[in-house]
Amino acid sequence: MPPTDRFVISFAAEPPQEGLPYGRWAETLKGHFLAACREIDSEGEDIGEPGEIAWFPDRTYAGRTYVPAVARTEEGYELFGHVSFSEGSSGPSDFAASADFTSELAEANPDWKLDLNDEVIGSWRGELGNRAEMTLVWGVPMIAGGTLVTAELANLAVDQCELSDQRFTLIAPDNYRSDFLEIKLWSKNGDELARESLYVEDDE
Repeated sequence: MPPTDRFVISFAAEPPQEGLPYGRWAETLKGHFLAACREIDSEGEDIGEPGEIAWFPDRTYAGRTYVPAVARTEEGYELFGHVSFSEGSSGPSDFAASADFTSELAEANPDWKLDLNDEVIGSWRGELGNRAEMTLVWGVPMIAGGTLVTAELANLAVDQCELSDQRFTLIAPDNYRSDFLEIKLWSKNGDELARESLYVEDDE
């Protein structure tokens, strides 16, 4: 196999190790996520109280496991974020959580094929000091027929995740050497069904 000119970190995160959270474990994660939600600076907006939390597949990178979450509020906003933790000999510890809100909802954007959230969780230094933003991406497809989602950088697959209850989580390098992530949805036959960028393009 010839050398590549795209020397970038790929498939750095462990694949999901557990099913979607439930029971006591979900309650533990919920406590940390709701605490982060209470710290959101809503800039004077009454965003309301969160309803049921949708959890996403876990991914582990650099010694921490990330479990993303999304919840709607009674005021029509969406809360999104994640809970992370270290895995020690006595179980999960060193919990941390992050949360934010948005009024941009999937049902108000019928052109969306993937409903995505993302957060930069670290960096990776490549050749000549170039840095990639290690980015946690989670979401749901808005069209049927998909089984797997990939993250691609300059058409190079750098992570993938099978859908679990129509939800996925990725950890991938972004913004590296002027290349930016695209998230692609695939059928079980390997057909590309949809692709979305993490970046909102301005209307011409």
